[in-house]
Amino acid sequence: MSGDGAAADAAPARPLGADPDVLRVGNASGFYGDRFDALREMLTGGPLDVLTGDYLAELTMLILGRDRLKDPARGYARTFLRQLEEGLGLAVERGVRIVANAGGLNPAGLADAVRELADRAGVPVRVAHVEGDDLLARGGWGEGVLTANAYLGGGGIAACLRAGADVVVTGRVTDAALVGGAAQAHFGWRPEDLDRLAGAVVAGHVLECGTQATGGNYAFFGDHDVRRPGFPLAEIARDGTAVITKHPGTGGGVDVGTVTAQLLYETSGARYAGPDVTARLDTARVVAQAPDRVRIEGVRGEAPPPTLKTGLTRLGGWRNEVTFVLTGLAVEDKAELVKAQMDAAFEAAGRRPAQVRWTLARTDRPDADVQEEAAALLRLVVRDTDQDAVGRAVSGAAIELALASYPGFHVTAPPGKGSPYGVFEAVAVPAAEVAHTAVLPDGTRVPIPPPGRTRPLVRLPDPPLPEPLPAGATRRAPLGLVAGARSGDKGGSANVGVWARSDQAWRWLAHTLTVERLRQLLPETAELPVDRHVLPNLRALNFVVEGLLGEGVAAQARFDPQAKAVGEWLRARHMDIPEVLW
Repeated sequence: MSGDGAAADAAPARPLGADPDVLRVGNASGFYGDRFDALREMLTGGPLDVLTGDYLAELTMLILGRDRLKDPARGYARTFLRQLEEGLGLAVERGVRIVANAGGLNPAGLADAVRELADRAGVPVRVAHVEGDDLLARGGWGEGVLTANAYLGGGGIAACLRAGADVVVTGRVTDAALVGGAAQAHFGWRPEDLDRLAGAVVAGHVLECGTQATGGNYAFFGDHDVRRPGFPLAEIARDGTAVITKHPGTGGGVDVGTVTAQLLYETSGARYAGPDVTARLDTARVVAQAPDRVRIEGVRGEAPPPTLKTGLTRLGGWRNEVTFVLTGLAVEDKAELVKAQMDAAFEAAGRRPAQVRWTLARTDRPDADVQEEAAALLRLVVRDTDQDAVGRAVSGAAIELALASYPGFHVTAPPGKGSPYGVFEAVAVPAAEVAHTAVLPDGTRVPIPPPGRTRPLVRLPDPPLPEPLPAGATRRAPLGLVAGARSGDKGGSANVGVWARSDQAWRWLAHTLTVERLRQLLPETAELPVDRHVLPNLRALNFVVEGLLGEGVAAQARFDPQAKAVGEWLRARHMDIPEVLW
């Protein structure tokens, strides 16, 4: 297979630790706002070669875009700087390189801020950054686009580390690139080393969400003490295999289930595409090695797609919401009364919001001993391009009903003036048109060429299913008693990964949880396109539900705007489960 050009082919290895055959990479942040002390905890908890931090998400880019509107010098995650105030000296003292995408929309500005911090603290560090992802000035995105950022790979990070950088900050790279780029630098991998690159990308995907790999947000959370789970790390070998673990004495746990859950998180099919390589999740094998040590092996890689995912955010308009509390008897009739009153108020004002959505959550139960348990929640969400249409026109109408509506009228909080909401959209841009650039510690600018060979991303056909379980007695019970799940968001779509904990349960799950059954269990998906992907090595099914989240998390189109709990909703649904699985 051809390489990426002379610059990439000539890339030497730059060992980042004492062992040239193993790279020990940790994570200290899964999102902007994650546990502040994690950076220090990871630096002091045990040996590391590289410490990564993921600060960016679709919603974060919108937040940083609004920051940049107020002040062009902003646009990066300022929490990272505060963490470095106490962590930078520790990192230098222990010889740990730091790689973070906290640069957001202004990686050069963050790099300068890190240098200023280092000068004040008297800590000598070499700082580099990666840029080229910001495509806003390219234009052609349509009206109102606030940010436009391509998801870069690990090549720029690798170039910075090979040049001796102690701290590398980036803008929008793929989350897994933080680990993949470090591995490229340490082992001197070339673009044609697809299996090795794929192994590092999969390890990076497991680490990217921090404590989700060590028991956080885990379906079987009772298996571990997760009151304060430790952050994860990966021991990556030269052949691309990796052991996922954590520092000794930290909370939580690492087992086959926690790693499998994170492998399924926010993915789609068997092909996990990235800018450097497409990793084949269907080839990954997850093997328990020892307590809190899980090996990921066998990952195969394919050439990456010819395009880069590019995330666009724009301000979609203004939204407001009011939650009415309906207590006791005749809940449905009370809901209809307040709906009619609000509709009449909109008509009288001559300003009906463009979008009006009502949802009634029957959280009440009959003959309740506690008042809150006797209450249902009626939620009104309105949207419009005009702030006035969702502001006083809504809040005033709701408040004026306080003494003139259903008995027991009250709301969970006073309605406000309305707030802006955002829209996320993903488009594809040819990789050759993106100026991926590493800015080295001495200021030298090194262009990172696009892949020399690419492969269009095509859905793999599903593999054969295992033999079904023989017919036998069943018991009506929640699915979650025999299967785990984790769900998440990708733009307006959601994924729900479901895995079995035994071979027998997998034989049942693979044949029973079809797309049709999922739609029955989760009625919100009934009218939406749903694609099921089968991953036998993980004993897992991954469902992608298109459009469940509307225009993305920033639009807050539903009660759970990031689909974080859809998997738990599914696990709570009752099915006829074979008694042999108990």
